[in-house]
Amino acid sequence: MLIVCGSASSWILDNLINNHGGLYNRLTCQMKLSPFSLRECEQFFEENKIRLSRYDIVQSYMILGGIPYYLDYFEPGLSLPQNIDHLFFAENAVLKDEYDRLFSSVFSNPDTMKSIITVLAKRREGYNRSDVAEKLEFRSGGTLTKCLKGLIESDFITKYVPFGESIAYYKLTDPFCLFFMHFMRKAHRTDPHYWSNNHTAASVNIWRGLAFENVCFRHIDQVKKALDIYGVHTTHSAWLTYDEDLGGAQIDLILDRDDHVINICEIKYLSGDFSVNGAYQRKLGNREAIIQKKISRKQVIHHTLITTYGLKQNEYSGVFSRVITLEDLFLI
Repeated sequence: MLIVCGSASSWILDNLINNHGGLYNRLTCQMKLSPFSLRECEQFFEENKIRLSRYDIVQSYMILGGIPYYLDYFEPGLSLPQNIDHLFFAENAVLKDEYDRLFSSVFSNPDTMKSIITVLAKRREGYNRSDVAEKLEFRSGGTLTKCLKGLIESDFITKYVPFGESIAYYKLTDPFCLFFMHFMRKAHRTDPHYWSNNHTAASVNIWRGLAFENVCFRHIDQVKKALDIYGVHTTHSAWLTYDEDLGGAQIDLILDRDDHVINICEIKYLSGDFSVNGAYQRKLGNREAIIQKKISRKQVIHHTLITTYGLKQNEYSGVFSRVITLEDLFLI
């Protein structure tokens, strides 16, 4: 009996699982270990006597993506900002050089893979294959296809088809890589207490908003459970479009359901309740009008809010038919 395990999933797939030689069709069992969910991260911290609120556990997920190996470095008695400094920004931070080590350990062509990650990190919706090939001047279509497949299989990127389109896009969804691109490649590395000194800065808050969208994408099953549609076939994607009459629209998350409902999801990471005003209500109405042009008459649109704590009730709050909070994202 031979048991093979490791993080180099693309090598295992190429040489063992998809082997066309002597190992063809000889595998007895395959087991892919995925990162922890938010609830599993919470259980891990509880077991290791790490006291963090769910608000901070989500932030840890934005940075480390639920990887137990990284979470195991957290120290009891330290706040989340102190632990992040300890992991990334201190003089001898254990994960300061992890980005390069990670790609070298997983891929035989780490520089090529990192170049793809760098391109995809520049656009939150990602790019289609032709765009990636053009930006990186790939001459061999087969080489790029194999690289993209390897990054998907190793959970660095996600392949999806945007709502209303037919061409697939590739989007960077690995939280660790996204965090590295935002902070670790810049001069912030010179401050050993960077996260403690800047965790309330505007630039960090902007990053949190984008990172929380990614957390929601990685917990789409929990979102569906909260909407009571777990048994309904659903496709999900981000969406960026432009209408000549109504202008542009960027939607954080769209759920296109087989029961003729489309959920337009607004995703907001806040320290308190989200409040809707008249201008925001009109913005949502404009988005709905753009989508109405692209769907059939038998489909209806539901506005959904995904946020940290909830929705403040006022004269405009009725625009959202459902509200999903952190409690829902921590469902098993």
